[in-house]
Amino acid sequence: MVKVTLVFAVLLIALGLVGYLGTGSLHPTALIPAWIGVALGFGGLLAISPSEKQRKLFMHINVTIGVLGFLGGAVEVLRTYVHATFVDTAAMAAMASKLALTTLMLIYVTLCVRSFSAARRTGKV
Repeated sequence: MVKVTLVFAVLLIALGLVGYLGTGSLHPTALIPAWIGVALGFGGLLAISPSEKQRKLFMHINVTIGVLGFLGGAVEVLRTYVHATFVDTAAMAAMASKLALTTLMLIYVTLCVRSFSAARRTGKV
């Protein structure tokens, strides 16, 4: 799961940079996915450990970051959808970025939960 975490970290950092540079570097909030990616990447690097206890701790911290990222993204997608008028391209790009963040976090959390439950079933707890 550590490799999957690092892949999602890179994807989120890329999403944040594309969103930020795509808005002409005017909206620093477009970097939020990148900061979530940095946190996941840092936690993923810390999870590369011979100690199983340390690996499990950091992977649980990472999935918590993933859940918070999903919930925050989902709330922002709903808020943007309800209040936005999609006439300008910046609002459309922001909505697409928020939706991509939410989708990536949902996939990541789902993969983590499946991995955790498979490890519990096989006795690798």
